Amino acid sequence: MSNEKAILALLQGCNSLKRLRKIHAHVIVSGLHHHVPIANKLLNFCAISVSGSLAYAQLLFHQMECPQTEAWNSIIRGFAQSSSPIDAIVFYNQMVCDSFSIPDTFTFSFVLKACERIKAERKCKEVHGSVIRCGYDADVIVCTNLVKCYSAMGSVCIARQVFDKMPARDLVAWNAMISCFSQQGLHQEALQTYNQMRSENVDIDGFTLVGLISSCAHLGALNIGVQMHRFARENGLDQSLYVGNALIDMYAKCGSLDQAILIFDRMQRKDIFTWNSMIVGYGVHGRGSEAIYCFQQMLEARIQPNPVTFLGLLCGCSHQGLVQEGVKYFNLMSSKFRLKPEVKHYGCLVDLYGRAGKLDKALEIVSNSSHNDSVLWRILLGSCKIHKNVTIGEIAMNRLSELGATSAGDCILLATIYAGEKDKAGVARMRKMIKSQGKKTTPGWSWIEIGEQVHKFVVDDKSHRYSVEVYEKLREVIHQASFFGYVGDESISSLDMLSTMETLKTSCTYHSEKLAIAFGLARTADGTQIRIVKNLRVCRDCHSFIKAVSVAFNREIIVRDRVRFHHFKGGECSCNDYWVMVGRIIMVGQLVQMKTKDASRVKNVFFHVGWRKEERKRGLCA
Repeated sequence: MSNEKAILALLQGCNSLKRLRKIHAHVIVSGLHHHVPIANKLLNFCAISVSGSLAYAQLLFHQMECPQTEAWNSIIRGFAQSSSPIDAIVFYNQMVCDSFSIPDTFTFSFVLKACERIKAERKCKEVHGSVIRCGYDADVIVCTNLVKCYSAMGSVCIARQVFDKMPARDLVAWNAMISCFSQQGLHQEALQTYNQMRSENVDIDGFTLVGLISSCAHLGALNIGVQMHRFARENGLDQSLYVGNALIDMYAKCGSLDQAILIFDRMQRKDIFTWNSMIVGYGVHGRGSEAIYCFQQMLEARIQPNPVTFLGLLCGCSHQGLVQEGVKYFNLMSSKFRLKPEVKHYGCLVDLYGRAGKLDKALEIVSNSSHNDSVLWRILLGSCKIHKNVTIGEIAMNRLSELGATSAGDCILLATIYAGEKDKAGVARMRKMIKSQGKKTTPGWSWIEIGEQVHKFVVDDKSHRYSVEVYEKLREVIHQASFFGYVGDESISSLDMLSTMETLKTSCTYHSEKLAIAFGLARTADGTQIRIVKNLRVCRDCHSFIKAVSVAFNREIIVRDRVRFHHFKGGECSCNDYWVMVGRIIMVGQLVQMKTKDASRVKNVFFHVGWRKEERKRGLCA
């Protein structure tokens, strides 16, 4: 064997920098340091290997008289995957100015990876221009990396254009496009891309599944998610940790928590994401006790919690009214696990105290928090609406104004509090603020999955192609619901003595979830479960409406709103009406006691509204 071949063979089996230095010394002694294949092999190891050294790679690179494309690719790739990806762009610029080498497929791919990591959009577009000029705009590898790069920058339209113009697309390209849509929140587009992929007979893998299952989770598209699960099981992909985690998250977010628990229990290997998905799942379903038990199991498994873990715990405690437990775990974050609470954690704590009626404590938390964030004051304002507390509500509104963060929704919240107090001047001020500052409310929308298609409805929606059918069905549904206790917004208000002024009335009859439920009842068989995903909180009127519908039509209706799940069945909700009843119960009880001077009659109020024993105790404590 010649000396050159012997050295190349040694480099092929090299697995440490110490060994490479010895080989390099032998290369220099043998006078082969200018031998291009050997020099490229030395550089490649130092730049790319986990045992290499980028500093050593730079030294080798600068000793090359006329580095060719292969050498440039090694140094650019090394820095693109390092902690300093901007240096990859620097070397690429030098390469472009060098007349001895021309970028190829790998050069463009590596520099695009660097652009993706540092969000260098202008450089990405510049490289894209070079790709076209050099004739690589039909190269599947380069175009796939362009899709990934534009996706990271949020330029979905350009990414889609690149994808559509590709003459041939492999599985990696399809995965990149699905991932692009999923990461940017365009989940319906991700599923549409999957349908296009199926029509072109492209097989999917674990990466495809994770992206698609994530989109199903956000859309609440359980039927499609079940299909993904079946495919994973049939192809042995359900054993993947990443697929398993995605399935737990999907089932929990689609309202099928029991199925999420089943997958969780069957998983042989669990990481922090697995445990977090389960704890957060329990939390958003209002099952705080189970979230706490799962957390204890997690600690026994020697898994260290992170901020997301405590977010799920606090969410569950808030939705179940576990005040002491919630405060305990909030304090444990910093005292035992050295985790600094973030705005969302403080938000859960404020919500926890606020729901329980401890508004003074909630105000203290917000005022003393290091996070002077509008989100905290808005949560406090929402709690003031539940408990009809004008004083603290005005404090929260003033702080929102100081932060320049008031919205139309905030004005409506405070106006509702004023209306409960018959303060017409306060209501007028809020109406004037909305009008003078041109504030607009966030339009409510709801998703419902029928078969394999997700339908979207907005408030008072007339744009849906089946709107005539929907409104006709809704009138029938409202009529049937009225026989099972649904009395509409005005009647509810008079019942609990929290009547709303005429100036605040809205078209509750045609809220998006009502339209979605009417469509679901019209298009699904009797007994079929109906699942709704909503972008806002479910209002009191709709909550009462859905309870009545569940018993009138003998359907289980699951609604995922902005903060939690509501499982309606047989005229009851899994939240036990805690989120809407706490303030109402306290207010009614106080009014009865004031009018009758008889505290014993307060008990009758609790039984009149159908509160369970533990919720009655919690309401009295609040």
